[in-house]
Amino acid sequence: MMAAKIKKDDTVQILSGRDRGRRGDVRHIINKKGRAIVDGLNIVKRHRRSRSAQEASEIVEMESPIDLSNLSLVCHICDKPTRVGFRFLNDERKVRFCKRCEESID
Repeated sequence: MMAAKIKKDDTVQILSGRDRGRRGDVRHIINKKGRAIVDGLNIVKRHRRSRSAQEASEIVEMESPIDLSNLSLVCHICDKPTRVGFRFLNDERKVRFCKRCEESID
């Protein structure tokens, strides 16, 4: 299993698509499909039909999953989208680091 470059609650920037350049926090990662759901971004409208005669049908706006290749992690130190590297610390923990400023992310 490969190490995760983007994790839940990370701030990411979208690299392509209609929301390109916008930032948000990762709410959920879908590992099997390599996608993530980002709060408030990639909004789509879904038509939901009524389940009973008393309940009305409606149009619901919801976040749609985005491929991980279209997301870039935003470094909390340099505040720029960056590539992610991995390194081992002296106490043998594996941590992510920003390839722009070389600072640890975790």
